[in-house]
Amino acid sequence: MTTSLTPALARPRGALRFLGLALLGSGVLAASAQVAVPFWPVPATLQTLAVLLLGALGGSRLGAAAVALTLAQGALGLPVFAGGTAGPAVLMGPTAGYLLGFLPAAWVAGQARGGWLRTGATLLAAHLLVFLPGVAWLAGFVGMEKALLAGFVLFIPGTLVKTGLALAGVALARRG
Repeated sequence: MTTSLTPALARPRGALRFLGLALLGSGVLAASAQVAVPFWPVPATLQTLAVLLLGALGGSRLGAAAVALTLAQGALGLPVFAGGTAGPAVLMGPTAGYLLGFLPAAWVAGQARGGWLRTGATLLAAHLLVFLPGVAWLAGFVGMEKALLAGFVLFIPGTLVKTGLALAGVALARRG
């Protein structure tokens, strides 16, 4: 009799575990947003590193769920965005495209499998998915030339470093 109840009990526990991990991931993402260098118009943060690790280590669904929770928390006024900012205005401001780009980036990072070269390429592609909507949205505020320079080119060195750190984190997690 108890064996027929086991699958029914496992589903709610699995859902609660997933939600708990997604909330934990959103906390990690929110904390990474507080490490910010105030560039204009887009601050440099550790958010993309967190997004890559959430996706690569937690999987596509969990990584994207953690990002979605963070976006919802920020929209509701919790200070989870760069520098402790929050509210719907942030999701309509110059950095909104980058924030929304975290969703596909986490999903793609969750596909990071195989050897280090393939994993690194997947993580770099995920990182670049943050820039596509980010620069496109930012261009509406500052023009395309400034958006490319201040919203992408300036971030190339940091992007390479954070992608490398994410790759190292994935490699360490796979060993242990």
